[in-house]
Amino acid sequence: MLLSLAARRRVLFLGGKGGVGKTTLASATALAASREGRRTLLVSTDPAHNLGHLWDRRIGDRATALDPTTGGRGTAGQGLLHGIEIDPDATTDHHLQDVSRTLKRLMPAALAGEVDKHMELSRRSPGTHEAAVLERITELVELGLRDYDLVVFDTAPTGHTARLMALPEVMTAWTDGLLARRERSEKLGAAMRGLDAPAIVGSAAPRDPLEERDQEIRSILLRRRDRLAGLREVLVDAGTSSFAIVLAAERLPVLESIELHEELTRTGVDVGALVVNKRIPAGRGEFLDRRRALEDEHLRTLTAALPDLPLQEVPLGEEDVVGAEAISRFAAELRRGQRRS
Repeated sequence: MLLSLAARRRVLFLGGKGGVGKTTLASATALAASREGRRTLLVSTDPAHNLGHLWDRRIGDRATALDPTTGGRGTAGQGLLHGIEIDPDATTDHHLQDVSRTLKRLMPAALAGEVDKHMELSRRSPGTHEAAVLERITELVELGLRDYDLVVFDTAPTGHTARLMALPEVMTAWTDGLLARRERSEKLGAAMRGLDAPAIVGSAAPRDPLEERDQEIRSILLRRRDRLAGLREVLVDAGTSSFAIVLAAERLPVLESIELHEELTRTGVDVGALVVNKRIPAGRGEFLDRRRALEDEHLRTLTAALPDLPLQEVPLGEEDVVGAEAISRFAAELRRGQRRS
């Protein structure tokens, strides 16, 4: 189910409540795709940095080879699978530095100190972190569609991810509002200048530094809006991208998953599958059988609420999944479960 969903998409997001195994499933899906010959980028947006812990190696904010055994179109010796852990603090710093440079270029030099104060306040303002991470995700989606066959996103826990998926639409609308207000202001300013300035026959009007600054601000806003609109188009194109909700067969993850599905579909994101991870196997003793019966009850709540969504169950394993070989065995279990479902 999960692997076949990835096979039909260019971008796949995995999300759900913390601790349900999103990173393991995302890694196994990406590894399976790369070993089928697809150049794959695995990206973690979770500030907990579990991706490096799972692969038992250092993974930074730039593409790192994860499985050099895969050949094909990868860089020589690098394989087809690369991983990135988005560093939220570094991403926010980079974002604010870019904004600061732009503001200092557009504002009088005497206001440089005020720009620095504003940037320091912005660092602690609500939404700054999300805006910075969204820009990095936009970059990686663009990179993925250009240089890879598949991008798999291992996302942060439910609430953070739901807000992040809605942000492209919100920020595009916000930018459009800014542009509309600037256009009205520019028209009013042009009309006022026309009233105040006498016409000089045979000479070109002098260039107005304020007008040039306004045009550059408009150009920056247009570029930002177009990039966000492009990300939005990718997110809502069910033929290009999809979202798999990962959960455990427990009461709270089930309820959170139902709410997440509602928020994602309201945003226009395609939800392609439910993946119930760490499912207790049947026939393993009286205690575990009672726990499995309780899981069955919670899953009936899930399927009653979301009856049309494909659902795959992944059994609770006997070992920790750490390192490429363990992830490979887990991917094989996913494939076997897909054939059974």
